[in-house]
Amino acid sequence: MKIPLRAPADKPGLAPVAGRDPEILVLGSYPSRQSLAKNEYYGNPNNQFWKIIELLFGIDHALPYPARITMLKKHRIALWDVLAACTRDGSADSAIRDPVHNDIRGFLAAHPTIRSIVLNGSTAGKYFLCVNPDIPFVILPSTSPAHARMTLEEKAQKWTCIRTR
Repeated sequence: MKIPLRAPADKPGLAPVAGRDPEILVLGSYPSRQSLAKNEYYGNPNNQFWKIIELLFGIDHALPYPARITMLKKHRIALWDVLAACTRDGSADSAIRDPVHNDIRGFLAAHPTIRSIVLNGSTAGKYFLCVNPDIPFVILPSTSPAHARMTLEEKAQKWTCIRTR
């Protein structure tokens, strides 16, 4: 798959979130419309990401977003997306067109403490494989409300690999 360099029609994605010396980089595919509107990762209240984080780290999913981000950084977890921008009607990953990749290699060079990448769902995995950085990665079940084949507890069990300590 060729990585486009032209800007697509849709709104650019979110800036990366990283604290001091992150160890795990969680990459989604591209933010939902709700996430873009709120300027928050996993801003759709039906997305299970923050509920999984609560189960794994005790960070209350109902806390204000800045507080959740601060606590996530303390666990040495960074957030970003594989795609910087795309054209898409709605929020479904299946509707992504004209993808433009984020500079993941540059991010990894700027954060050499990252030891592994976690991909939030198969679409993130599909687009990530084009980047192919030389770092261990795993594709985990999507936390999206569209991925309802697994329970929250089953997903959380798969996501335990993001624990850094």
